[in-house]
Amino acid sequence: MTIQELYDSIGGSYESAKRIMQMDKLIGKLIVKFLDEKSFARLTEAWDARDASGVFESAHAMKGVCANLGLNGLSQQASDLAEEFRPGHTRAMDDAEVNSRVAALKTDYDKTIEGIRAFSAQ
Repeated sequence: MTIQELYDSIGGSYESAKRIMQMDKLIGKLIVKFLDEKSFARLTEAWDARDASGVFESAHAMKGVCANLGLNGLSQQASDLAEEFRPGHTRAMDDAEVNSRVAALKTDYDKTIEGIRAFSAQ
């Protein structure tokens, strides 16, 4: 599987990653490092604890990491959660909506992780 095929399979934007990192070798190296990135785990832990500050910080971190890697869908989902919990912002979503958003993010995150694992195993 090529790096572009990986991005196609996980719904990422190879073009965005290429614009930022320019070389497939670097993209491949950094996308595999995403397997060790902990912001999603921190986000779910913070949400389970109803730690608004922790949700904001981890979602904001995930947004940036994903954007830099061209994982635009994950980045947007994390951004929506970060904005919901931004300090000084009045929440617009109830807990059920946040649960739904976190569950949708988990589904897409798991698909991405599965694809990256398959890529790194070859």
